[in-house]
Formats: sequence, C-alpha cells, structure tokens
Amino acid sequence: MAKTKTTTFSSPDPPPSSSLFPWSSSSLSLATPTVLLISLFAFLVRVLVSLGPYSGEGTPPKYGDYEAQRHWMEIALHLPPSDWYRNSSANDLSYWGLDYPPLSAYQSRAHALLLNATIPESVALGASRGFESKPSKLLMRWTVLSSDLIVFFPAALYFVWVYRRVFVGGGVRDRDGGSVLWLLAMILLNPCLVLIDHGHFQYNCISLGLTLGAIAAVLSQNELAASALFTLAINHKQMSLYFAPAFFSHLLGKCLKRRFPVIEVTKLGVVVLATFALVWWPYLHSLEAFIEVLSRLAPFERGIFEDYVANFWCSTSVFIKWKRLFSVQSLKLLSLFTTILGFLPSLVQQVKSPSNLGFLYSLLNSSFSFFLFSYQVHEKSILLPLLPASLLGLQEPQLYGWFVYYALFSMYPLLRRDRLILQYIAVLALFGLIFHSPDRSRGTKTSRFYTRKELLALPLFFSIILHFVYVTTQPPEKYPFLFEAMIMFLCFSQFVSLVMYTNIRQWTLSESFSLSMRAKKDI
Repeated sequence: MAKTKTTTFSSPDPPPSSSLFPWSSSSLSLATPTVLLISLFAFLVRVLVSLGPYSGEGTPPKYGDYEAQRHWMEIALHLPPSDWYRNSSANDLSYWGLDYPPLSAYQSRAHALLLNATIPESVALGASRGFESKPSKLLMRWTVLSSDLIVFFPAALYFVWVYRRVFVGGGVRDRDGGSVLWLLAMILLNPCLVLIDHGHFQYNCISLGLTLGAIAAVLSQNELAASALFTLAINHKQMSLYFAPAFFSHLLGKCLKRRFPVIEVTKLGVVVLATFALVWWPYLHSLEAFIEVLSRLAPFERGIFEDYVANFWCSTSVFIKWKRLFSVQSLKLLSLFTTILGFLPSLVQQVKSPSNLGFLYSLLNSSFSFFLFSYQVHEKSILLPLLPASLLGLQEPQLYGWFVYYALFSMYPLLRRDRLILQYIAVLALFGLIFHSPDRSRGTKTSRFYTRKELLALPLFFSIILHFVYVTTQPPEKYPFLFEAMIMFLCFSQFVSLVMYTNIRQWTLSESFSLSMRAKKDI
C-alpha cells in the first residue's frame, strides 16, 4: 500500500548549553526559576520604558492618551455608571469621552480608587484636567505595570504551558523546553506592545491578555472558559472583535464534529450571553441606556481611518479620495464587505477542518483582515494581529521577526511625536538581540517565508534610510506629510505580503491534515 507523505511543522533542535541565554541550557525545562528570570527581565524592560515621556505630555489643551485614561478614571470615580457614556455638564464627551466597553470603565474606576486614596487631586471632578504631578505620573505608570503583571503575564505563561503540551511531540522538537521558553520571551518582549502600553500609555495588556488566555483555553479544550475570557476581552476593548471570526469558526467547526453539535453550540452561547449580561448589567434596564453605550463604541463620525495608518483605505486614499467620493454609510458598507471578504477564506477553512495550528493562523488572518479593511482603524491596532503572530513564533520565526519590525516602523511617526525615539531604538535592538540569540528558533523546515530573500532586502534597506531621513530632514512645504506617507506605503506593502502568505499557509495546513487523515484510514 502506498504511503502518503505528510507535512510536519517543526522547530529547531534544542540549543547547546554554551550560551548566556536562559532558553539555551541543555538541561532546561519549564522550571519556575527560569520562567521567573524571563518574566522579571520583561518586567524590568517595561519599567525602564515607563521612565520616559508619554502621549500628550505637557501639551494642552487635550494632551493625549495619558490624559484620556486619567480623565476616564475621574469620570468613573465620581459619576454613576448611567452617566459614564452620557453627555452632561459633568461629563463633556467632546473632551476624551469614554468610548470603550463597560469592562474598561470598571477598570478605570478600580484604578481611580487607588489614585483617589493617595493623590485625590489627580482625579478631582472637573478640576484635574491635565493633572501631571510626578507622584501621579508614577502611580499612573504603575497601574499599567500592575495590569500587565495581573493579566498579560499569567496569560502568556498559561499559553506556553499549554503550547508545550499540545505541540511538543506533534511536530515541534523541544526536548528540554528551551524553544518554548524562547517563545515566552518573544511574547513578553514584543516591542510594539511594550512601547504603546508603557511608553505611549494605554492598557492593551488587559484585552490582549484576556484574548491570550482564551486562546490557551481553546488549545487545552477548556472551551467554556475560553468563551468567557474572550467575551471579557471584547468587553474591555471592542477591537478584540478582530479575533471573533477565528474563535467562531474554530469552535463551530469542532462542535459540528461532535455527537450533539446543537447542545455544544448552545453551551457556548449561554456562556457568552451570561458574560455579556454580567458586564452590561447597569445598562440593561432600558433600551436608551444600551443604545447610548453602543453609540460611543462605534464612532463612525471620525472617518474611515486616522492619521497615516498602513491599511488599505489610508494607503489607497492617496489615489482614490474615499471620503470625498463616498458617504459615511457607503464607506461603512464597503469596509464591511471587504473585511468579510478578507477573513472569509480563513473562516471557511476552520469550519471545514478545525485544528490547533490552523486556529493560530486563523487568528492572525482574521485580525489582519480587520486591520487592513475595517472602518476606523488607527496605527496602534496593529497590536492585534501581532499577538497571534507572536504565538506562531516557533512555526514562523522569520515571519514574526519581519512583522514586528514593520509593525513597529509603522508606528514610528507616532512614537516620535511622543519623544520615544530612544526607547524605540533600545527596545528594537533588545528584541533583535534576543530574536537572533545563538541557537534560538532560526526557522522551520517547512517555513517558506524567506525563500526569496532578495525581495526582502530592498524594503529593509529603504526602511533604514527612512528612519534617518524622517528625523533629520524637513519634508517639502508642498508635501508636509511626505515621509509619513512613504512609511505607510512601505509598511502596507509588507503587511499585504504577510497576509497573503499566512492565508495560503493556513489552507496548506488544511490540505496536509486531509492527506494525513486519509493515510491513517488506509493503514
């Protein structure tokens, strides 16, 4: 009987012991001291970044994201939940009105209680606008650090523990745990997340941490817990919906293959609805209150994109004036159609042939589709597809490294405005050092992302030149945003190449899985 050749997905052989990096120890396991060392180092990097400037520091009248977060704490502390999303004399929605779901508001209230107990003037209603004392800035920074430690770090540890159980022995060679620990370092030291949360100032670590926990729960077959965690992620930041098609298609595909699919789907639906009801309880007493919150979560009046984000709409707007040619309603429908078209192949593949590795690729393809085509995207949204890309670090190390570089470069103008260039260089250099550490995961036998290296050399060289030109040269008066546009075009071209590759890759996995199953039936 002829044997069918199957494709395996392997990581490199475990590295030798002659390295200073903790994942290169020949007798290494997922032991607590080593995990603690990596976690402490990642935490120290965050602390050092947080010593620098932040978004809108000392720039009235509206400042920046730091002031937005502080203002939400002020509102959540002094006003009842019914007034958090409602315009009033005490809550001017034109001044950083709350535009995240209720769980984010509850988080703001929890942090506000801490600030109010120590520095009450920092969250005084109406009188604290632009408050920036040194003690309050330190305490605000620690609210982000503590959120990272409480949510994202445990989720990352949970994921690598599950990852080793699920993938090691199933194609991933990791006899001593070194490769998985390298993966942990890659997840925790993602320079984009570190710079945005602890430099620019946001709390993406919470929603991404909840999503990461949900992903790990799916891989470990704890699907009810995964449904609850992902629902919480959506209720912290609505952009977590970027991952919804992947979760939906994978879980539906698994349910359809079980004995009682309707019961399985119903159980998941009950958990999702119950979690939503718990979070939204203060707003379920009336339709008006519910609609008030929803209207704040979908700010269509801001336009289809912001700044020079490296997605389809902004990049093509140089040639096609979308805002001038189409109404807001038409653009909403057009962006909805293109977004669905973008993630549909990935969704179909997971419903048809759900698999753990396919699920990770689906998360990347789904979130990338939203970033490239959905309505109202800003540059920081690239953090969402970066999360599943980091989880594929052992399967696709070159892709992940390439993606991190261009994702960070796409936010270069934003971080320069925040005066975070020193932190940008330092964190990128540190990431590169660890990414290219001796005997780390240098590639996989099946990874084809670097088959044409000459095609990657030119954009890399151009990006290096742009780094220097952007900070040393004034653009022509006629084109004041020329360099931002060039950065946008370059990053967009790389993102399109990446998403085309990962979509093909996901369907290749499906074909390999089908061949493997047929081979088993023939034996």
